[in-house]
Amino acid sequence: MSQNRRRQLLVAAAAILALPRAGYAQQPDKVWRIGFLVPSMLDPAPGGSDPYAPDVNPAKPDPYAAAFMREMKAAGQSYRVNYVVMLRSAAGEYERLPELAQELLRLKVDIIVPVTPVAVSAARGASKTVPIVFIAAHDPVGAGMAASLARPGGNLTGLATFYGDLIPKHLELVKAVLPKASRVAILAPVELGAVSKLEQKIRDAALKLGLRLQVLPVDSVEQLPRAFADMTRERADAFVAVADAIFHRERRQIANLAQKHQLPSFFAIRENVEAGGLLSYGEDAVELFAQAAKYVSKIMKGAKPGDLPIEQPTKFHLAINVRTARALKLNLPQELLLRADEVIE
Repeated sequence: MSQNRRRQLLVAAAAILALPRAGYAQQPDKVWRIGFLVPSMLDPAPGGSDPYAPDVNPAKPDPYAAAFMREMKAAGQSYRVNYVVMLRSAAGEYERLPELAQELLRLKVDIIVPVTPVAVSAARGASKTVPIVFIAAHDPVGAGMAASLARPGGNLTGLATFYGDLIPKHLELVKAVLPKASRVAILAPVELGAVSKLEQKIRDAALKLGLRLQVLPVDSVEQLPRAFADMTRERADAFVAVADAIFHRERRQIANLAQKHQLPSFFAIRENVEAGGLLSYGEDAVELFAQAAKYVSKIMKGAKPGDLPIEQPTKFHLAINVRTARALKLNLPQELLLRADEVIE
């Protein structure tokens, strides 16, 4: 073979190698279907419309949808041009999630984004091939969802949360605010096995702090008044609500019930404090939706979910409602107020 011919072949081979590999580059004309699967609407859009549409209620956008769309835009993805969102909510009826996951598959979604551990379980049961970017999965490696955090493998990746692992920290905060407290109630959604798995860890933390626990399972809004009546009957000094969509969605009713029963309240989600709860400490839920958008965009551009490391939150938000503290006649430690990321007057 002549030297000139060899040079031509090498140039041709280099050109072929430089081309995007089939299936790995984003298809320019494709509109990706992103299926969100949620146990309940966090902040429903007006009239049940699509909260991800940029023209919905611009004066008061859904904070989670806004964070997701902001990061998608930053990644070069435009709504209705590069992607659309198909949202399916179980409206608090968690048993419907597997059915809704199957519905998303029938709609031929390209990526499923389940929110909270119970939705992750439903999405995982529905498909072993459609990419899944989860928000708020608890211990994905221990639950068998991923081979490792660094390289999950399979069709799942996303954002793990500390979930019930934060309850010992909440108990410490109860003691900081109420040094004489001896009994604390835990509001926990029925369907979440993570609470039972962490129960010994939580009870060990309570024992160390000299606290007795009263665990109250709640899986519907109708059960909330009875749960508060049980707290009062058992003379709980305060209650901690596990991070879950039902407690977020019913945050105003929970704040009203806490006020009625004069119970200091501790949460993982800051919106509960904004609604009238006393204190929250936990991951920034809005930031989790923003991070999810980065995963979705990478997959749209050709990344495989199993190659994308699962991330854990590194930033936690402490919010305190001093107006609620005054109503409860509590003297909050100055050190705690100085540590707070947000103080609501």
